[in-house]
Amino acid sequence: MKASTLTVKGQVTVPKEIRDALGWKPGDALTFVRDGDVVRLAGAGRAARGRGSVERLRRVPWKKGLTTSRLMSMTRGDE
Repeated sequence: MKASTLTVKGQVTVPKEIRDALGWKPGDALTFVRDGDVVRLAGAGRAARGRGSVERLRRVPWKKGLTTSRLMSMTRGDE
């Protein structure tokens, strides 16, 4: 069994061999399912990644001066 440490921000790293075996890539959405004291982690698929980008863009107040750099940052989920 592989282990990972929870950071102060509540983040964990999924071990590389598990990511590779499941085909998970950076930006893929994951779902946490609680069952008592057990939490299962499941991939929500790549479609969810694109859907999240679109939802972030919909919340942007479209103004003049939106730069390509800011737009790219928003689609990557940096904002």
